[in-house]
Amino acid sequence: MANLSYDFSGQTVIVSGGARGIGLELGRRFVKAGADVFLVDHDHVELGCAAAEVGAIAASVDVTNTDAVTSIVGQVIAETGRIDVVVDNAGILRDKTLWKISDEDWDQVLATHLGGTFKLTRACVPHFRARGFGRVVNVTSFTGLHGNIGQANYAAAKAGIVGFTKTAAKELAHFGVTVNAISPNAETRMIASIPDDKKAELAAQIPMGRFAEPAEMFSAVAFLASREAGYVTGVVLPVDGGMSM
Repeated sequence: MANLSYDFSGQTVIVSGGARGIGLELGRRFVKAGADVFLVDHDHVELGCAAAEVGAIAASVDVTNTDAVTSIVGQVIAETGRIDVVVDNAGILRDKTLWKISDEDWDQVLATHLGGTFKLTRACVPHFRARGFGRVVNVTSFTGLHGNIGQANYAAAKAGIVGFTKTAAKELAHFGVTVNAISPNAETRMIASIPDDKKAELAAQIPMGRFAEPAEMFSAVAFLASREAGYVTGVVLPVDGGMSM
């Protein structure tokens, strides 16, 4: 897929959940667009291979750990002198019906999706404020807006990211920092695990008739992360083939 004309030369980008799927493809294309890219993930083995493949820097971090997140942000600034863009994409699934969700299932999903988004963004904010510039792009979900059977924890976390995005956008706007989100519908490992007949049913509900490739998320993220989008903030942009219409 083409990079279009996005140019992130000289900029530093952090992408969490970067070992696979959407995060990996975003990292790949930010590298092609000239950025210094740090891929963050807790799976250090898969992350190392992914970063080497796309020409990014691997940062093995558990985004639920405040000290670890603070440390990696400090490392990024020490190595590159700046952070321009942070993409909060890290997440896990613990899918079960409501009455089967344990406290651990609930806590881990919210801590990773919502807590990780909060902690990584918060760690970058002092640098963004000092520079008078920053771009935050969070990854939410159709499920966060509409719910889905077996995903009460995931839906709650993704809905929380919407509220967090809008509040952070209001708080940071006068510092020259924008905070936006995308709501993707891409062919990730979660979709790949669905039986073929069920997946075909789901695809039939999408006006475009298919799930996106993870790489197709880049143009939306790159726009929201660009300097040119400096007057766009607090937006949740569906990148879902029309599913949310």
